[in-house]
Amino acid sequence: MLLYLRLFKESFSFAINALTNNKLRTFLSLLGVTIGIFSIIAVLAAVDSLDRNIQDQLSGLDKNTMYLTKFSFGPTEVPRWQRDNFPQTEYDDFDFIRRNVPDIEASAYVIFGSPQTVKYGSETISGVEITPVSNEIYDIESIKIAEGRFYSESESINGAPVIVFGNSIAENLFGNVNPLGKQIRLYGRKLTVIGVMKKMGAGLGGSPDDKGYVPANFVRRFQSGGVDGIPGAVIIKPNKGVDMGAFEGVLKQKFRAYRGLKAGEPDNFFVNKMSGFTDAIDGIIGTMNLMGWIISGFSLLVGGFGIANIMFVSVKERTNLIGIQKSLGAKNRFILFQFLFEAVILAVIGGLVGLFFVWIVSLIASKFTGDFEFVLSAGNMFLGFMLSTIIGLISGVIPAISASRLDPVEAIRTGI
Repeated sequence: MLLYLRLFKESFSFAINALTNNKLRTFLSLLGVTIGIFSIIAVLAAVDSLDRNIQDQLSGLDKNTMYLTKFSFGPTEVPRWQRDNFPQTEYDDFDFIRRNVPDIEASAYVIFGSPQTVKYGSETISGVEITPVSNEIYDIESIKIAEGRFYSESESINGAPVIVFGNSIAENLFGNVNPLGKQIRLYGRKLTVIGVMKKMGAGLGGSPDDKGYVPANFVRRFQSGGVDGIPGAVIIKPNKGVDMGAFEGVLKQKFRAYRGLKAGEPDNFFVNKMSGFTDAIDGIIGTMNLMGWIISGFSLLVGGFGIANIMFVSVKERTNLIGIQKSLGAKNRFILFQFLFEAVILAVIGGLVGLFFVWIVSLIASKFTGDFEFVLSAGNMFLGFMLSTIIGLISGVIPAISASRLDPVEAIRTGI
């Protein structure tokens, strides 16, 4: 044990001497490892942070939630001309589903909104995402209210001219004035502000802070077929623990009968599941991780060659010393471990420098991206350390073997 501790100490001393005596060569050799570790860990940290942010945004939405509408959220084999002829998803469809399909915890009718202009006094905000939706969306999306309330069932059914704003819209439109009870102009009509949502930060598909909710029936009074021709959908949240395959089958069967579709006729609607959406996101994130590994792998390859190069040079420079050590009784194993430890130390130093730069970048990124938190996890840091160690082992093993196999007499003679 003491022999190996001494071996490690001497190898560390040799590595430090190599670093200090050949600064430029060592810097260029370690640069590849540093860049490689930085690239891989930065990509992994960025993807992990993005994944965590997306999961936080989707945490309030059940993955079993379904959207019944005339278009598909993903790729489909149904031709475009056929999809264009599908009937719009109307409020009557929503009313039929909630009354006739069993095992539904909550359902809502939504009209996919488009950017609108909101006015209050002399203040005007353009491009506000207004979502006309029935009051049940409050339970489906777990909307959190900071001030006031969400509109009630009676207000939703009667199409009351009321609106609930996101936090940022309320702040920009009203400033320090209490927005509750104030009247704004939207769609060329007056609406009363009855609620302001809690500040949520950036989210998937935009920040909830920049959105607004109005009763769908309010918009249906003066616009049909959705807002500006954009169709609607029925959002369905099944009961917990229900068999999703059986539930979807019953839903399609009853809705096909409601629309008068005969056996053999294709569906003229789509049932889009949030689980498929989240699976697609997981697939995209996995692809991003893979591409990051491939691109960064080239940097690691260059770094490995750099470490191998400096070790071959080190063996060449210390050939005489190796011969002397072996003539004094040093075993091949001692020489092998000596150079192998040196390669690992060089690679680990490069890896630690790369991790340090990732940490700095994560702090800067978190500061300038606002609500998006860039996280460098302990797992990614450990992965970077292990990768740099493995690179050192692989890059140093051949030079170390060649050094351990040198003949002492020839080594001394060559060194002279």
